[in-house]
Order: sequence, then structure tokens, then C-alpha cells
Amino acid sequence: MRREKRNSMADTTVRSRDNFWKLIWKQRSLVLMALLPVLAVIIFKYVPMYGILIAFKNYKSARGIRGSDWLQPLFKNFITFFKNVNSMQILWNTLKVGSLTLLFTFPAPIIFAILLNELKGNFYKKSVQTISYIPHFISVVVICSMLNGFGSVNGLFNDVRELFGMARVDMNNGSKYFLLMYIGSAVWQGIGWGSIIYLSALSNVDTTLYDVANIDGANRWQKIKNIVWPTIMPTTTVLLIMNVGNVLNSDYTKILLMQNSTNRSELEVIGTFVYQKGIVEGKFSYSTAVNLFVSIICFVLVFGANTITRRINPDNSLW
Repeated sequence: MRREKRNSMADTTVRSRDNFWKLIWKQRSLVLMALLPVLAVIIFKYVPMYGILIAFKNYKSARGIRGSDWLQPLFKNFITFFKNVNSMQILWNTLKVGSLTLLFTFPAPIIFAILLNELKGNFYKKSVQTISYIPHFISVVVICSMLNGFGSVNGLFNDVRELFGMARVDMNNGSKYFLLMYIGSAVWQGIGWGSIIYLSALSNVDTTLYDVANIDGANRWQKIKNIVWPTIMPTTTVLLIMNVGNVLNSDYTKILLMQNSTNRSELEVIGTFVYQKGIVEGKFSYSTAVNLFVSIICFVLVFGANTITRRINPDNSLW
């Protein structure tokens, strides 16, 4: 009896393996198409993860990762970071910038996509959509140069302030206007590009639903609430879960370029701190440890957001 059961299980396993390879051969074109991106991800994302070992070593480039000695204690770099008097301020700055950026930049493409979807003229709709993509392709160096110029005393932002009867100020001096310019430029750069995926989701809406809604006398808001929003909600949820994991990963390049002698200490985030310690000062082990800590926190945030989503609506979760 047991032998027959084992033989049956073995036959099932063989059949499953054969079916798997038959499916692979049947879809060989798609497999070949996906092979290069998968290899790129493995080579550039997973293979370099071996380097996180230097967070626990006294890394010397001449000796390499394997040849460098282990730290005593093993978590010395992490302890050093938390003993830093500025560590809590750096974490707070990073969390504040990341949270506010997510709060304003995430819903903006959704709203923009819904507004575009409501437009009737195809020419005007496509023109606005194409123009909205342009800021995404502007270099961050150019963006920061524009912000520095517009935020100066004689810049565009102060011309607008003067129209409303406000005094001219140097918006690049200090950190008072930093978040306004940083988040505003992020929304401007990402609103058009981010709307692409939502417009793609909206293209799958069954047009007969609008006809039924018109018969029932539904207004624009009711159509958006009952037809448009349920269509893009799964996409929105998945993207929100993924974006939550980037709360601590601010655009440090833009922040670094916006820093000056008057605001450097107040604009320090984890990204600029890691750049300073790792690239400028050459403390590779220390900077790797700080970045590893951030990666762990981001993973916890993604896992927590997905867990909450799965409890609310399992169909919209990542896993």
C-alpha cells in the first residue's frame, strides 16, 4: 500500500515536471524575451548584495572583502551610528522629507490621470499628456539650477510673491522654503510620467458602464467614484505598497545639490550622510552599515504595508 502510494507520488512529480518543461517550450518566445531583464536584475541587484559583508568588517580595499578582518564587536558600525549625536536628527529629517514627498507625489499622478481621462478632445488630451512627460527627462542638476535661480531674490518665485504683495526673500538661504521647492519640483517632474500606468489601467474600463451610468443619471463625480476608482484601485494599492518602502530613500542627489553653507546641517538626510561618509571620507564599512540599516527598515515597511493590505483586501496585496 505504501509502495503504491510512493509510486503514485513519484508519477505525479514526473508528470508535473514534464508539464512544466512543455509549458516553457510552448512559451519559449516569452521566456527568451524575459531572460535578458532577469539576468540584468540578478547581475546588478543580487550579486552585489555580497558586498554588505563589509558592514561587519574593518574593510580594507587592498585586502578585499574576504581578506578584511571581522569587526569586534560585529555590530560596531551600527552602534557608532546610533551613538552619533546627530543620528536621530538625520533619521527625523529623512522620515519627514520621505513622508511628505509620498503624501504629495503619490496622489498627484492619480488625480492627473483621472482628469485626463475625463477630457473629450483626443488632440488636446494627447497634447497635455505629452507635455506633462517632459519634466521627467530633465536632469536633476538642471532642476536644481532652476530652483536656485527661481528662488533667488530676483527670481521667478519672488516675482510671484511680489504680485501678491509679499516681500522678496532669498528662498535658498536657510531651510525654510526647502520642502516647498523640493516637493513642488518632485510633483512637477513626476505627475505626468507617473500617470502613464493609471491611464493604462483606465483604458480597460468597459465603456458600457458609462452608458448605464448616464441612463441612471449619474454625474461626473459618481462615475469617478463608482467606475473609475474601482478600476485603478488594485494598481494604486500595489504602487502604494512599493512606494512606502522608499520613504527613507529620499532623492539625496537633489538634496545634496540644494545644500549650501546656510542649510547644510538642517538638510542632512541618510542619503547625504552615507555619501559624505562613504564617498568623501572613504569610510566604506560605516556607510554600508548605515545603508543596510535603512534597507532593513524599508523592507519592514513594505512587509507591514502588504500585511495590512492583505487583511483589508487580499486581492490587492503583493503576496
